[in-house]
Amino acid sequence: MDAAKKNELSRRPPLNKLLMRATLSTVSITLLLAGTGCSKEPGEKEPTVTVHAETAEKKTIEHTIDAEALLFPLQQVAITPKITAPVHKFYVNRASKVHAGQLLAELENRDLAAASTESKGLYEQAEAAYATTTGASLPEEIQKASLEVEATKRALDAQQKVYSSRQDLFQQGAMPRKELDQAGVDLTNAKNQYEIAAKHLEAMKAIGEKQTLKSAAGQLESAKGHYQGAEAQLSYSEIRSPINGVVTDRPLYPGETAAAGTPLLIVMDTSQVIAKAHIPQADAALLKLGDKATLTIPGEEDEVDGKVTVISPALDPNSTTVEVWVQAVNAKQRLRPGTSVHMTMLARTIHDAIIVPASSVLTGQDGATTVMVVGDDGRAHQKPVKVGVRQGEDIQISEGLNAGEKVVTAGAFGLPDKTKVKVEAPPPAGDEKPAAGGEKAPADDKKDEK
Repeated sequence: MDAAKKNELSRRPPLNKLLMRATLSTVSITLLLAGTGCSKEPGEKEPTVTVHAETAEKKTIEHTIDAEALLFPLQQVAITPKITAPVHKFYVNRASKVHAGQLLAELENRDLAAASTESKGLYEQAEAAYATTTGASLPEEIQKASLEVEATKRALDAQQKVYSSRQDLFQQGAMPRKELDQAGVDLTNAKNQYEIAAKHLEAMKAIGEKQTLKSAAGQLESAKGHYQGAEAQLSYSEIRSPINGVVTDRPLYPGETAAAGTPLLIVMDTSQVIAKAHIPQADAALLKLGDKATLTIPGEEDEVDGKVTVISPALDPNSTTVEVWVQAVNAKQRLRPGTSVHMTMLARTIHDAIIVPASSVLTGQDGATTVMVVGDDGRAHQKPVKVGVRQGEDIQISEGLNAGEKVVTAGAFGLPDKTKVKVEAPPPAGDEKPAAGGEKAPADDKKDEK
C-alpha cells in the first residue's frame, strides 16, 4: 500500500463512531416525531381538553336598538319684538323660570301710549255720534215726513169734499162751470202733494234710514280700527312669554335698542326633552310609536325612561337613515338640551327564546355561526346554528339548538370536532385571566401546564 492511500485511510473516522452517529440521529428523529404528535406509542391515552360550558335555557329576551342621540327641549321660542325701540326694563334674567303670558321686558312706549289715547278719544266720539244718529236725528226726520204725509192726506180729503159738493151744485144749476173746474184743479194739486209726501216717507224708511245707519256704523268701525291698531302697537312694547319654561339667553341690557325681528330673549321648555337620533332603515322598521326607551347620560348611572314619539316617514337624503325621536320627562332637570346621550329603544320582546352566552357562538370566515355542544359521550360536537336577538352577554339561538343542551363558553376556539372535553366550572370573575386570542382563561391553567 503506497503512502498516499495510507494517509487517506488515517483521516477517515473509525467504524464505531459512524455507527454511534447513526444511532443518535435515529433517536432524535423519533423524539421529534413523538413531540409533534405525528406518531403515538401504542396504549397512549387520548388527550382531554378542559372547557367551560353552560346550559341553553328558555328565557325572555328583548330586542333593543341602540343609537347616539342629541337632546332638544320640548319647546323653544326665540322672542323677537315687532317694533324697534330701546329696552326700558327687563323683568327676568338668564335661568329665570317663566310662565306663559308673563311680562319679561318692556320697551320705550310713551309715543305709542299717546297715540293710543288719541285713538281712544276719536273712537268714543264716533260712538256718541252713532248713538245720536240712531236715537235722535233719524227718528226726527222720519217723524217730520210722517206728519207731512198726514197733512197732505187731510188736505186731499178736504179738496175731495169741496169738489164733490160743487159738482152736486153744478148739476142742480146753482153753480157755474168755472168754479167746478177750479175745484177739480185744487183736488189734483192736493192729490199730487199727498203722493209726493208719501213717497218721501217711504224713501226715508227704505233707503235713507239704511244709508244713514250704514254711514254712522262705518264711522264707528273706522274709529274702532284706529283705536285697536294703536292699542296693538302699544302692546308690542310689552314682551311676554308664549310658553312655560326657562330663559336661556338675554343678549341685550336695559337702554340698548331692540331691533324688530332680532331675538331679544330665548325661552326653552325643559320640563321634557326630545332625543333625536338617526338609525338604519332596517332598525326603524321594527319600531312603532309608543315603544319604550331609555336614555343614558354620560357620567351618570341612572337611566331615564322615555318613549318613541316620532318615526320619520322619509329617509334623510344625506345619510339615508331614519330620524327617530324619544321623549322623556325631565323632572330633576338632569337632561340638558345639547347633550349627547345613548338611546336604547325596545323594539320587541321574545318569550321562551333559547338563550346562550354570546361567547359560545363562533363565526367562521364564511360568516357561518356554530356552537360546540358537549354531548353525553363527553365530547364536543360542532353544530351549525342561526342566531337572533342579542341582549348584553346573551344571544338568542333561533335554529339548530335545543333547550337543555350544554354549549362550550370558553375554550371552544380552535377546538376540533368530537374532541374529548372536561367541563370545569368557571372561576370567579376576579380570578379570570385573559388567554391567547382575547379569551379569558382560568388562572389555574398555568398550574396544570406546570
